Amino acid sequence: MIYLDHAATTPMRPGVWEAMAPLAAERFGNPSGVHEVSRRAKDALEEARERVAARLGVAPSEIVFTSGGTESDNLAIKGAALAGGSRRGVVTVATEHEAVLATVDFLERLGHPVTRVPVDGDGLVDRDALLGSIDDDTAVVSVMAVNNETGVVQDVAVLARAVAAERPGVLFHTDAIQAHSPRDLLTDHVHLMSLSAHKFGGPKGSGVLVVRDGVRLEPVIHGGGQEAGRRSGTTDVAAAVGFATALDLAAEDHSRLATTVGGIRDDFEKIVADAVPGLVVNGGDAPRSPQHSNFRIPGVRNESLLIRLDRAGVAASAGSACQSGAPSVSHVLTAMGLSRDEVRESVRFSFGWTTTQDEAAEAASVLIEAVEALR
Repeated sequence: MIYLDHAATTPMRPGVWEAMAPLAAERFGNPSGVHEVSRRAKDALEEARERVAARLGVAPSEIVFTSGGTESDNLAIKGAALAGGSRRGVVTVATEHEAVLATVDFLERLGHPVTRVPVDGDGLVDRDALLGSIDDDTAVVSVMAVNNETGVVQDVAVLARAVAAERPGVLFHTDAIQAHSPRDLLTDHVHLMSLSAHKFGGPKGSGVLVVRDGVRLEPVIHGGGQEAGRRSGTTDVAAAVGFATALDLAAEDHSRLATTVGGIRDDFEKIVADAVPGLVVNGGDAPRSPQHSNFRIPGVRNESLLIRLDRAGVAASAGSACQSGAPSVSHVLTAMGLSRDEVRESVRFSFGWTTTQDEAAEAASVLIEAVEALR
């Protein structure tokens, strides 16, 4: 199988499982306990926290371990909107991940003011439109750094700085789960950032929310008050160690991922575009992640194409893995102005740390043959 669905999940990097395994055996204790077995687990947890903090350039106290990106998004947005017993509002973007959009839908049902700012045909949000949606009731603005379906990159640093200048009391959150260099996003004006380990070679079920010092959040999971009272529940120490290890490895591999993998993606798109008349890259005129390729093939339904590719040994997708099997079409592409038929002609190929030039070339050949057969 040629795996080109890294935006859904990526294989675990060598060394991650080996780092996690002792936490299930020799250091299995509950890190909230007081005896030696617990202290050994606590030491491993805090060491992982320090490693993550160092990689991201923040203080260990600003790292909150979660069960993944979805929980991190929920805690950031609900926590900000409900902080101090308030019912304040959220401003976000129409192309955000379902974890953000479903969260703001929930808050809206509770009576919180919510604004979903539209995007242009390339999936970019307008700075002035975003600023114009903020008012005195706004608690948090949430803008995704890299779109999970198209790879379109929002200029989070510019947007966060603009929000801070116009509305200094408003928090800024970014879902950076698809970003390949999250440390670069943590400027002084980004208060909250969500990450998920399995997007960069770590274990599933392991996430982080960066909460900058001084930011008040209402916890959304109540109980024992773990993670400095921000996220109750016995912390999965093995998952935290896996997160830290994968983040270290991904940081060391960052340059290769940005250049080599980006070049593989570009070559793949060129081969296919040269052979498939009418192909349109969705978001192709916007800055994009080097790992994503989302394009429309007129006259070819994505369901039929993906089945044919799968049978030929190529794994791709029609968009977010969190929406797989859903009857609705992609809200991301719809927000960018594509019709329902155009959305159903769109497919996503996403590249990662295991992808090779030969694999991509073979996948392009298989794709071209499949398109010709379906047309």
